[in-house]
Amino acid sequence: MGNQGPGVHGPAQPCPVAGATARRPPAPEESDGAAAAAAAAAATAAATAAGSSYPLGHVGPPSPVDRGGGPDKAPVCGAHGPQDNGSLLRPRGTPPPENQSFKGHGLSKGKEREPRTLIRFKTTLMNTLMDVLRHRPGWVEVKDEGEWDFYWCDVSWLRENFDHTYMDEHVRISHFRNHYELTRKNYMVKNLKRFRKQLEREAGKVEAAKCDFFPKTFEMPCEYHLFVEEFRKNPGITWIMKPVARSQGKGIFLFRRLKDIMDWRKGTVGKKLTIVEAQPNRANMNPSGSHDTKSSDDQKEEIPVENYVAQRYVENPYLIGGRKFDLRVYVLVMSYIPLRAWLYRDGFARFSNTRFTLNSIDDHYVHLTNVAVQKTSPDYHPKKGCKWMIQRFRQYLASKHGPEAVERLFRDMDNIFIRSLQSVQKVIISDKHCFELYGYDILVDQDLKPWLLEVNASPSLTASSQEDYELKTCLLEDTLHVVDMEARLTGREKRVGGFDLMWNDGPVSREEGPSDLSGMGNFVTNTHLGCVNDRKEQLRQLFRSLQVQKKAPG
Repeated sequence: MGNQGPGVHGPAQPCPVAGATARRPPAPEESDGAAAAAAAAAATAAATAAGSSYPLGHVGPPSPVDRGGGPDKAPVCGAHGPQDNGSLLRPRGTPPPENQSFKGHGLSKGKEREPRTLIRFKTTLMNTLMDVLRHRPGWVEVKDEGEWDFYWCDVSWLRENFDHTYMDEHVRISHFRNHYELTRKNYMVKNLKRFRKQLEREAGKVEAAKCDFFPKTFEMPCEYHLFVEEFRKNPGITWIMKPVARSQGKGIFLFRRLKDIMDWRKGTVGKKLTIVEAQPNRANMNPSGSHDTKSSDDQKEEIPVENYVAQRYVENPYLIGGRKFDLRVYVLVMSYIPLRAWLYRDGFARFSNTRFTLNSIDDHYVHLTNVAVQKTSPDYHPKKGCKWMIQRFRQYLASKHGPEAVERLFRDMDNIFIRSLQSVQKVIISDKHCFELYGYDILVDQDLKPWLLEVNASPSLTASSQEDYELKTCLLEDTLHVVDMEARLTGREKRVGGFDLMWNDGPVSREEGPSDLSGMGNFVTNTHLGCVNDRKEQLRQLFRSLQVQKKAPG
């Protein structure tokens, strides 16, 4: 069951498509954390008095758009190694060993923990996320390190504190311990290659071919000789070099001559730089949602600057208006063992600001779609931006190629999400306290074949426009609904807001009731990427139904 691929087998009805749904206009921003906490407490008290711990179908009031700049993604670092099955997170009530110092979270100080009426959250990310957390009824912000129930942490905190942190039963944090197995470029490729070989041994070449969704890639410098052999077999094609631990398109370059990479190799052999140097200036990353902004001292760790991947460049990208684009899609993983993953209905296409050509491979404005790169272009329009909502993209393709071709493309993307998660299922340290919101970057070529470019552990949560702010606000609200700190869900839901459950230790069907996978003849995966996202109405109905079930006699 675990290795069964997602997809549509037999005729599928295209899901309804619409543009971005209208959402509530921004409300005045809370200027004081204490005021926000007081407002949250008051809201909780009012809700409790009304017989509910949470307003039905609540969609919290967003604050004005955070106009600070920030990177498009966060670099991911960490030691690569086998899974540590001896997790230091223990069941509730199990004290830490006497010979080890732990930080405790979710535990009251000096007395037995009282029943929770508030969710205490902590985050250092000053962007859309903070707006959502502060406006969520019943949630209060805390500053003390040992007092939180929910922590949307950055990866640097995780790396330094996770192994020394004791957590109570209900506590949740926003990353898995070794998330980098999927989100660091070289580890992702290693795991996908290993998984493909495993499928070929166990299920045959046809099944293994379902993993052929990432361009041919070599890790440098350890696979340099293999790369040279491949390069000489196919002279004249374009390759792209990417550093494994940088962001915002920094360090990326395209090349066609072996001399270019030999010059690069000579200039980097033996050279090292710190993580701080490899990453963007942390002082400028405050609104990005990627890192703690207090200090960069904890990041002064040396890495080899020559640690890159060389990847075959997709020379025939699908173009709209003559411009290249990629897709940002959001996947929420609640568990790896068993694998339980949700796909968000909204996403966006990011366009380059310059018409595509292979005649100028040195022009980053042509070949890199990162917002951090494009916004430095002299032709960039801050209000207009370079984004389409994914519903608009799906509509455009349907008008050009028909609904069946579009359904096939989006089904192939479902396959990418599931196979990539399965490739790390045995190496990710799965823990009940952890969840992860991934940002997938997908490129579509002229044949409507999707290619996986990379997976981001800290996708940017900073808004570049009002539409972008609304998308990310709703994305984060629905993420918190699925994480369910309030313990309102039954665990049987197939949709929560804009999230659809696409994998639950096996593929999830769009049809109601248990899935019959015996013949797979009419099985349609429960995914609706780019379809109508009527999340407000769905949440109202969901929470109303849950309240009725709760009040029903025995």
